[in-house]
Amino acid sequence: MAGEIFLRHDGRPLFAPSLLSADPLNLARAIEAMEDEYDWLHVDVMDGHFVPNLSYGPALVKALKRSFAQDVIDVHLMVEPPESFIESFLEAGSDVISIHVEATPHVHRVLQRIRAKGAKAGVALNPGTPVEWLRPVLHLVDLVLVMSVNPGFGGQKFLSEALPKLHRLCQWRAVDGLSFLIEMDGGLGLDNVETVVQAGCDVVVAGNAVFSSSEPAVAIREMRRLAEGVVRCGSSRDDH
Repeated sequence: MAGEIFLRHDGRPLFAPSLLSADPLNLARAIEAMEDEYDWLHVDVMDGHFVPNLSYGPALVKALKRSFAQDVIDVHLMVEPPESFIESFLEAGSDVISIHVEATPHVHRVLQRIRAKGAKAGVALNPGTPVEWLRPVLHLVDLVLVMSVNPGFGGQKFLSEALPKLHRLCQWRAVDGLSFLIEMDGGLGLDNVETVVQAGCDVVVAGNAVFSSSEPAVAIREMRRLAEGVVRCGSSRDDH
């Protein structure tokens, strides 16, 4: 369970299970089954327009903040335009709100609005979008979300071509003296968590790998064990 929106003091990666993969009729039970092994709760919001699916709204965020008040609620807005949605999610109590760089021509304005309201601001990037699109706004963000599947549905296969984006972002962060976290979402699990963390991922979003397990807490612990054993981009042990 997370109480602060930053990396652990020892630099270990964070884990943010995606509630999209949990049983929607038993969300509270699914969260409790993780036994506080998670760091953030990741909420995917879809409008049926920017992505071909519909999902949660601000009412869920409000309910999560009421029942799990100490948890960091990490909201990923897959909506167009995000300007029409951020106020309701801010009022609901979102701790982190990420918008897509592809969803609005006013990225700077939206990020500034999120931060002005006291939440952490993130920018998200689809697999087919060049990472260079993010460079002009990196100084405004607390989080960069790199999608490793095309957004809209859970349970998709990991797209390895997203990996170089992690390393590029890690390099830019070091060169520019910035401190944003790098999050990755899409097809992550035991078979690739080491690879993405080594490439620079700070926050691992996992859905099916957690909630399809009969023991979600054990699944997170095992992913954490694997991730903490690798040399990460930007760490003191990283020679690159």
